[in-house]
Amino acid sequence: MTTLMLVRHGETDYNAEGIFRGRMDVGLNQKGEQQATSLAEYLSRRRVDVVYTSPLRRATRTAEIIAGCHGLQTQVVPELIDLDCGEWQGLSRHEVKELYGELYAQWEKTPHLVRLPCGESLHEVRSRAVDLVHRVAMENERDLVFVSHRVVNKVLICALLGLDDSHFWNIRLDVCGMTTFSYGKGRFVLTKHNDTSFLGTMSALGDF
Repeated sequence: MTTLMLVRHGETDYNAEGIFRGRMDVGLNQKGEQQATSLAEYLSRRRVDVVYTSPLRRATRTAEIIAGCHGLQTQVVPELIDLDCGEWQGLSRHEVKELYGELYAQWEKTPHLVRLPCGESLHEVRSRAVDLVHRVAMENERDLVFVSHRVVNKVLICALLGLDDSHFWNIRLDVCGMTTFSYGKGRFVLTKHNDTSFLGTMSALGDF
């Protein structure tokens, strides 16, 4: 049996401010560092064989803290990079609503039909991320950690549950939240979702 742990990186200032991050290479803030450390301590009590990470700093730093507790080196994979937000990158939700009102309304209602201006669609994210997960899940029976981003992990969760991307907003994923699947006999089974129990009183930001 293979175990897949999908981890969203810790908090950044841009998460806290409600800014579309996309490919902006922002690092963890102090709280994000603490969250990643708490998650690493939580995972230190269980087996971890490989830690894969998005190439962006907020993910690589989270992954490095987790991997360090197991004496591992992280494996950076481009397939886990965040959604390309295009023209929305660096803008707040309020600014996007003001500048792209109709498209933003569609993003909130039918996200699977939207391609962000000069950016990506959820389908494009799904294509690259799902191929990676399927490939490595089938290699050996291992316990795998994938550190990525809100959009990437939500799309992956939909895909592994057999849901299309129209269900994107039916899934909540907090910063540093972890979702776990087991894989065997060609089937992915959800065993835990958006686990932030290790954060204790250190509250996690909601789904942005």
